[in-house]
This record gives sequence, structure tokens and C-alpha cells, in this order.
Amino acid sequence: MRHSTSSATRLSRRQLLAASGALALTAACGSNTGRGGGADGGGPALDQWYHQYGEAGTEQAVKRYAAAYRKARVTVQWRPGNYDQQTAAALLTENAPDVFEGGPTLDQIRGGQVADLTGLLEGVRDDFNPAVLAPKTYQGKVYGIPQVIDTQMLYYRRSLLDKAGVRPPRTLDELNDAARALTTKDVKGLFLGNDGGAGVLGATPLRAAGLEPVTTEGEVGFDDPQAAKTLGKLHQFHADGSLLLGAPTDWSDPSAFIHGLTAMQWTGLWALPQIQQTLGDDFGVLPFPEDGPQGGPSVPVGAYGAAVSTHSGQIDAAKAYVKWLWVERTDYQEDFALSYGFHIPARTSLAKKAAGLTEGAAADAVRFTTDHGYAQPLLWTDKSLTAYQDALSRIITDGADPAAQLRPVIATTKAELKRVRS
Repeated sequence: MRHSTSSATRLSRRQLLAASGALALTAACGSNTGRGGGADGGGPALDQWYHQYGEAGTEQAVKRYAAAYRKARVTVQWRPGNYDQQTAAALLTENAPDVFEGGPTLDQIRGGQVADLTGLLEGVRDDFNPAVLAPKTYQGKVYGIPQVIDTQMLYYRRSLLDKAGVRPPRTLDELNDAARALTTKDVKGLFLGNDGGAGVLGATPLRAAGLEPVTTEGEVGFDDPQAAKTLGKLHQFHADGSLLLGAPTDWSDPSAFIHGLTAMQWTGLWALPQIQQTLGDDFGVLPFPEDGPQGGPSVPVGAYGAAVSTHSGQIDAAKAYVKWLWVERTDYQEDFALSYGFHIPARTSLAKKAAGLTEGAAADAVRFTTDHGYAQPLLWTDKSLTAYQDALSRIITDGADPAAQLRPVIATTKAELKRVRS
């Protein structure tokens, strides 16, 4: 159940934290299509789509949830391949699923392809993590109910930092210094991915500088000299030779950290159980460190949302099912988050008390997402994101002038904001 906060760098649930981007029950559950959802086999028929999760047991679990619903007959479709592309195409036709997981995207919302679900959250809206609810909200209306939260953090080896006399870094300058001090002939100080970090970091450094890709008012949020200052510091890791590059696995896999190739690694919450099982207490976690006078810690979060297609012939029934599953059935929400992977429930009240999230690094992760979490803004379009990531890659790897690289990105973002507001 790995989401992305960066759609360009993660697959499946990793595509949303961003990408962003799951659920071993009984063999009997695995063969259940969900068509027996109604207690008497009656009620409206609903089609529900999920992308193909990697964690064992996910498919059986979501079919079990559907089979437990008594007011409709719900058929779960497990969709391999390019799920987002499949969904986008289906929503343009009368064959769209009644219920599906997705962003949903700004174009889908503005195109009237997804239903307004605001009413489903009456009385509980404030209990949903605001960082993951925000990109599912447009002009005050909610178009997707967050299912689970994925996040990314900086993992560090306590013993290696102690040996080098380095404290856990709290600022970007301290992270630069720590990475350099921790680099030896056998171990690199920091791993941000085999591309140096451009793909996974996304807007995280901007947020650490107190900036945004797009402001809440819908304006460019990084047309500020501090953006160039902060992004320019990311090249220092490369210049110092403190970055691990060419690792056998990329940033989303903790193998480089576990096997001692790097003293610090940026990776996801999903990696925590494997790291803990291997290293015991010899690690800690941190948010991306702050930079600049207005900066603060930065933690990217992502979450697929359950959405309803306006092409559904059973919109009210589909809404009722979504409310039952992702608002009312908190037991299923906790099960979905933690029984088949390691993720945070989207409901703050569940995240604070869920087994496995109340102690140690897991509790730190929950606190980070609550205090410092941010999600890619809905108005930060793919075109803007691609332009930004291309510029960030040149800044990090080539040492290109940050201010010069950001100017065309700012222009692209302004044009995109004008387009989506027209």
C-alpha cells in the first residue's frame, strides 16, 4: 500500500507520496467477487475499482469488505497495469466504475466526472488528516474520501552518527554537514535515490523553506529568492561526494540503509517494520529538515481517495457505500492501513490509537504527519510538476544555477494556474 507523493517516481500506491504509491485472509475470501454483498442477494449493483496492490492479502481484504455490505451488491475489480490511465479513460465513458480509488485529479473534478462527497463527512470532516484531505477538496467541496496515508521520512543509523560525533540534523545545513562527516570509503552519508533525489523529493525542500508549490489562494508559491537558495544547497551533497548513487535498489527500498551502504536514507514509512526487524533500536527517523528564516520541518504525505463517478446510474447508492466503508467502518480502515502493510489511517483519531503506531519511530511518524505533513496541491498540475522536477534534476546533479532554472518553471506554473482557473 505504498502511495506516492510524486506521480513521476512511484508506482501503485507510491504514486500518491507521493506518491504516493495492502490488504492474508482466508482462501474463501480470495474467491469472493463481492456479488453476494446484500444479505438477500438483492439491492443495487455497484462496480468498484482498485489498482493492483503489491502487498499480499489486499485483494482478499477489499473483497471481504465489499461482501460485508448489506445494502448493495458490490463487485470489486482488481486492475493491473496503468491504473490511473485506465481510470481516466473509463471516466469519459458510460462504462465508468461506480466507485473507484484515485486522486481524483483536478481535470476529473472540473470536468464533472466525479461526484461531490462533501456531505459524507458531516460531523467527522475535522477528524481526517487535513494534509491528505486538502488535495481532494476543490472550492470547498470534497471529491474523494482519503483511504490511508503514506509518508516519507529520513532514517538515520544511531550508532554511525554517535561514532562520528554527529547529532541528528535539524536543518538543511546540518544535513549537509552530517552527510559529509558520515561519508567514509565504505559508507556514504546519504541516499536520496539513484537520481540524487530529484524524483522523490519533489516540493519537500520548498516546504522546508516555508514555501509552497501553489498557495491556498491559487498563486505560484515559490517565486521567492529563498527557493533558489534552498534548492541550491541540494547540489552540495553531490559536490561533496556524500550521496550514494547507483545502489542495487532505489530509494523506496530500505536495503541500502539496512546493509550499511548509507548512514542516512530518505524512504517511506512502509520500510519501518523491515528496518526495525533488522536493526532493532539502532535507527531513528526525522522529517526533512528546515531551511531559511521562515522554514520548518517538511513531511510529504499521500493518499488515494475513494471517489464516485457521475456516470454511475446509482450515485446515491455508491455514495452510501463509500460512506459506510471509508467513514463509518473504522475497523476496516484500521485493518486496511496496518494488517497488510504499514501505513497510517486517514482518520486522526484512529492514527493516535492504532496498534503499532503508538510507540517509537512509528509514533514519531504519526506526529510528523500531524504536525508537518503536506500533500501535493490539487492545482500543482502534472505539467508544472514535470517542469519543476526537470529543473531540480539539473540543479542537484549538474549544479545548474537555481534561480535561472526556476524562472521557466514559475512561468509554466503561472500559465497552468491561469488555464485551470479559466
